[in-house]
Amino acid sequence: MINRGCIAACVQGLIRNAGRLALALAALLLATGIAAAEMVEVAPGVQVTKKTYAKAPVAEQPFFGFAEKTAEQRDADAKFIAEVTVAAGSKEKAFEAIMLRGWKAMTVNRPRDAARRFNQAYLLSPEQSSVYHGFAMVAQARFNDLDYAEELFKLALKQPSPLKALNADYGRVLLMAQRFKEAQPVLEQAVVDSPDNGDAWATLAFARMKNGNNAAACAAADEAAHRKLSLDTSRDLVFIRRDAQCH
Repeated sequence: MINRGCIAACVQGLIRNAGRLALALAALLLATGIAAAEMVEVAPGVQVTKKTYAKAPVAEQPFFGFAEKTAEQRDADAKFIAEVTVAAGSKEKAFEAIMLRGWKAMTVNRPRDAARRFNQAYLLSPEQSSVYHGFAMVAQARFNDLDYAEELFKLALKQPSPLKALNADYGRVLLMAQRFKEAQPVLEQAVVDSPDNGDAWATLAFARMKNGNNAAACAAADEAAHRKLSLDTSRDLVFIRRDAQCH
């Protein structure tokens, strides 16, 4: 026969033990620095991790550092959108012009200026792929945050109007994280997306070499050598060809 008193006592004991386990788990998470990431919607249906960088001005962080804006700041944003839309002739043209200024800043190693432009573009069209692409580049170049860069690259791949250079930049960040096997298929796609991108061919050569396929690495290196390369990549290609034992 079932002892109802025993059942009640056992259930209460389980509840107490579950409470102790929850407290112990919470303490462990705090001790190891692990906590549940807060997700924020930054465009309709698009959520990102709320990531901030204490030493950087909010205008130089992705998504304005998720700072809570005052009514005056929101009014200033609305005024900015209206003015640049009129000046450019449309919101789409204003977006393109501002993104172009951001990319130019990135090419001359000015990620702070680039972030400001990408944030302005974000105000205009928060759903566009290139916004997340740009923020990913800032996360890597300014804050050396490869994990957040990867998160943003993955979002960029899902959003409308991705740039042809998206997979090339994403693959390069995976190489920086020494995730060579994951980088290679991304870079294989990069040279399909943009076959004239010499830097993409060179990084693909490096990934193939790191994954043990020297012959394929040399083939990609040959493709890179017949295309325009950045100065740094030109230097890197010499070492890739040497290490892959290309002839």
